[in-house]
Amino acid sequence: MTLKDSYLNTRQRFVTICKSLKTEDYSVQPKIFVSPPKWHLAHSTWFFEQFVLSEFKKDYKIFDEDFAYLFNSYYNNAGKRVLRPNRGLMTRPTVDEVYQYRKYVDEQIVDFLNQNPSEKAKEIIELGIQHEQQHQELFYYDIKYILGNQPTFPTVENNIHLAEIEQPSKWLKVNEGIYDIGHKENAFCYDNELGRHKVFLHEFEISDQLVTNEDYIKFIEAGGYQDFNLWHAEGWDFIKQNEIEAPEYWHKVDGKWHQYTLQGFQEVNLKEPVSHLSLYEAYAYAEWKQMRLPTEFEWEVASKQFDYGQLWEWTNSAYLPYPNFSKAPGALGEYNGKFMINQMVLRGASIATVDNHSRLTYRNFFHPEMRWQFSGIRLVK
Repeated sequence: MTLKDSYLNTRQRFVTICKSLKTEDYSVQPKIFVSPPKWHLAHSTWFFEQFVLSEFKKDYKIFDEDFAYLFNSYYNNAGKRVLRPNRGLMTRPTVDEVYQYRKYVDEQIVDFLNQNPSEKAKEIIELGIQHEQQHQELFYYDIKYILGNQPTFPTVENNIHLAEIEQPSKWLKVNEGIYDIGHKENAFCYDNELGRHKVFLHEFEISDQLVTNEDYIKFIEAGGYQDFNLWHAEGWDFIKQNEIEAPEYWHKVDGKWHQYTLQGFQEVNLKEPVSHLSLYEAYAYAEWKQMRLPTEFEWEVASKQFDYGQLWEWTNSAYLPYPNFSKAPGALGEYNGKFMINQMVLRGASIATVDNHSRLTYRNFFHPEMRWQFSGIRLVK
C-alpha cells in the first residue's frame, strides 16, 4: 500500500466509525481523561497541518488560525493550547466546520504527496497516520465512557466484540536466559521501542489465556475488594475513595452482574475476558491467585507462544526509557519521552486497536488507576 493510500484509508476510517454519532455526542467530556469525539477528529487533523503542511508545503494557507490553540494537545513547542479539562466546553467550531477542516487538510496532503516530498516529510506523515490510529482507538474508549455513563446506555455502530475463551488456560514455560528486547524490524515503530538491549530473565510460566469474567467474579465474591492485604496501599486508597467494587461499567441487577458494552447493557458473559481494570485491580487479583503480573520483558519474550490482541495487558513494569533512548528535537520529541514517569506499561493490543497498528515491541502506557481503556489480565507463576 502506498503512503497516500494508507493516509486516505486511515482518515476515512475515522469518519466511518463516527457516522452513527448524534451531533450532541461530539462535544461531551464527562471526565478530564475523556476527550470529545470532535476534539479527536480535529486534533488528528491539526497534527498534519502543524507538522507537515506548515513545515514543508510551499505557500500553505492555514485553515483557521485559532485551531492550533483549540486542538493542540500537549506539544509545548507548538504553542499555547486549551487546557485538557476544557475540551468539552467548546461548542465552536461546529461539527460541520471540523469536517470541513478535515476535508481541506486531506486535499492539501494529497496534493503535497503528489509533489514527491522529502523522506523527512514522508516520515512525519507516517507518524501522523500512526498517531491518528491511536486516536481512533481512544475514540472508542471515550465514546464508551460518554455513553456508558448515561441512564439509557445508548449504543453506536461498531465492530468491537470480545471473543469467548473456550479452552482452559495452559501454562507456557520460558527458560532462564538472556534475551533481546526492543524493536529491530525495518518498519515503523515509536521511539520508546528503540534501544534494543539484553535482559536476563529467570525461568517462569505464563498463562496462554486472559483471565475471564467468571474467574474475576470469584475474586469479587471471595471479598477481593474488601481485603486490604491484596492491594497496594495506593490502590486500596483509590478503590475506597471511589467506592469501586467491580470493573468499570459493571452493575449488579437482581443479583446478577451486568455490564455496559458498545452493543448495549447486557448480562456479563462469563466466558469473555474481564476488561476495564486498573493496574491496582489486576495486581490485587494476581495476589489473590498467589501469582503475579508479567514484566513487560517477560511478556515480549513469551508473546510468541500465545495469541494476543483482545485486551491491552497490564504488566508490572514502570514506563521507563530503554538504554540509549533519545528524544527528537522540537515538538515531536514530546511524543513519548516526557511521559516516562508514574505510568505503567501495557502490552499487546485490543479489539479497538486498528489492524496492523500493534506489534510485539509496542509499549502502551497509562497511569495505574486508569480503567476506561480496554485492559485485561494475564498471569505468571
